[in-house]
Amino acid sequence: MPVAMVAEAFKENGLTQPSDMHATSPAKLREIFGADAALYITVTKFGVSYTVVNSETMVQVQGKLVDLKSGATLWQGAAQASSVEGEQQQQGGLGALLVSAIVKQVLASTFDNSHKYSGMATERLLATGEKSNGLLFGPRSPNYGKD
Repeated sequence: MPVAMVAEAFKENGLTQPSDMHATSPAKLREIFGADAALYITVTKFGVSYTVVNSETMVQVQGKLVDLKSGATLWQGAAQASSVEGEQQQQGGLGALLVSAIVKQVLASTFDNSHKYSGMATERLLATGEKSNGLLFGPRSPNYGKD
């Protein structure tokens, strides 16, 4: 469902804070949305961290799929994405390392790439198929029951 529609539905039911939305009972969510299940996503880390010789944009997310009839957890998982994935260690001594760190920190503070890594982390969290701990295919998928 679109975020704006969900936000409005929560607002109409007196729920305006994320903590209140997460604390809403499965039965109430079923009443509001008429859904069979709800996907809860919690962002556990978001943003840029700086060290003396490096900066890293990191996003970590956790998710769980809950059956709104029984309240049982059907699936849960976690994922992350980082700007330092696959980077090679710099050679060239301390001077080159410090210059590289300064450039990276200036770029990180000028251009916030957190949204880019949020998308990557969410994609990893919700991946289906052969990925370990990924979501199972639902009954409307042609791959249902094959995983």
